[in-house]
Amino acid sequence: MSKFVKGTMLLTGATFLSKFLGMIYLIPFQELVGERGGALYLYAYNPYNILISISTLGVPLAVSKFVSKYNALGDYETGRKMLKYGMQLMALTGLIAFLTLFFGAEQVAKWSITEGNDDAALGNVTNVIQMVSFALLIIPSMSIVRGFFQGYESMAPTALSQVLEQIVRIIFLLVAVYIVLNVFGGSISTAVGFATFAAFIGAIASCIVLFGYWKKRKPYLDRQVNQQEFVYDLTKKDMFKELLGYAGPFVLVGIATPLYQMVDQFTFNDAMFASGFTRMVSEGAYSALFLYGHKLVIIPVTLAIGLSLALLPAITSSFTENKQTQLFQQINQALQIVMLLILPSVAGLALLSNEAYASFYGLQHIELYGSLLAWYAPVGLGFALFTVSSSILQGINKQNFAVISLAMGLLVKAGLNIPFIMILDAKGAAIATGLAVATAVGLNVWKIKSSLEFAMKQLVKRSLLIVIFTVMMLLVVALAKWLLETSLNPQESRFASVIVLISGVGIGGTFYLWLAYQSTLLERVIGGRVKVLDRFLKGSGKG
Repeated sequence: MSKFVKGTMLLTGATFLSKFLGMIYLIPFQELVGERGGALYLYAYNPYNILISISTLGVPLAVSKFVSKYNALGDYETGRKMLKYGMQLMALTGLIAFLTLFFGAEQVAKWSITEGNDDAALGNVTNVIQMVSFALLIIPSMSIVRGFFQGYESMAPTALSQVLEQIVRIIFLLVAVYIVLNVFGGSISTAVGFATFAAFIGAIASCIVLFGYWKKRKPYLDRQVNQQEFVYDLTKKDMFKELLGYAGPFVLVGIATPLYQMVDQFTFNDAMFASGFTRMVSEGAYSALFLYGHKLVIIPVTLAIGLSLALLPAITSSFTENKQTQLFQQINQALQIVMLLILPSVAGLALLSNEAYASFYGLQHIELYGSLLAWYAPVGLGFALFTVSSSILQGINKQNFAVISLAMGLLVKAGLNIPFIMILDAKGAAIATGLAVATAVGLNVWKIKSSLEFAMKQLVKRSLLIVIFTVMMLLVVALAKWLLETSLNPQESRFASVIVLISGVGIGGTFYLWLAYQSTLLERVIGGRVKVLDRFLKGSGKG
């Protein structure tokens, strides 16, 4: 196995593990702080996530490309200079982001909560936003070091630091919240403040890991610089010009989800308040949708995106070499993988939404929160298609259009969110997000089709077959759910919800996989890699 493949697998595994841990810790966190604590947590993390992306400017990935390029040319000194200058730039942008969020926290809090809240509520939201802002001082500079190592095709520093950062953050978060609430008898707002400050503690742990790798590898890196025979004499200005050229406009695409959620953060509570709902109901629904529910939706999305994005370097290569037939095949495969894996996942989650929410987060207000998850689950397909279609646009050198499509999606979201919430209650926000993301995806696909004269026939035909198989799967799962509910009551027992959820996922997943395998759809979309399923799914023959 090549160093590149090993590194890619390591980094993909670490990313998935980090996201999985990021979902699992919400189970005890929700038990400790509930839905209102979750809403406080979101008020801090949405602007934080956006400022992290803006402050890094897409530079870490660009640094890896920059370092890799000059290493291949035998110029290791230029890569080292970029590390130095990049850290200086990120230290500056991180400081600006910290100051912006820390001193702008009160204004963000005013935009986030309803007019019916008092000064104490405003102070609580301001506090949690200020607590998370400290991580902005560290993370941008730290991400440059990760990018530098990736430029050497060394993924272990990024993978290990990423996982350790998440583990330390979660441990500190849960321990701090427990101690504040159960030992000192503190308030939920204080506990959530420490929970957001955990991002700073996790970043310190990551820095320690990266410093250890740097110290260990520095002698080798120094020898490379000393033995090189030629150096490109680039000025700092030239370096930054090339670096930011690599980064491009995709800093905005990377924060598409937080941007949609910021629209909700600034409009959801006011719209619910205007509709006659109390602060408690509004904040409970808000966190159920966009924190707890979102974490359940994003797990299958992450896996499918990982598989389809693995094709994107090949798409770039085929486009550059003008291999049109191969390019069309790869674009088809990338989009079909998303449809094949995510459509049944989000449809199944919508059908089993009550059981899924109850299994992870308990039975309190399950009818409301479970139904909100059912409306939000299909949005996961849109998020995945937007990410993949935007990356395809990058591969065919049309990345600027992804910014236009995102802007149009945000306009749809901003225009529809308040009226939809006032007409349809909380689920209106999920529907508005779905329509907004669908708008952006539709524009991206149109641009791909028109730019390449890309034929949609195969994608449409196979997507239609996936829809048919998904409907058949849903009928089987609905029958299994009905049979289980004759002896179990998942609405009143968390354990019963877990049994119904596991059974539904197992039965539905196996049936869908069998349909896709027997029809050869699985093999046609993914390729020969499904041969390993022969011993498990081999039947009377393929249709």
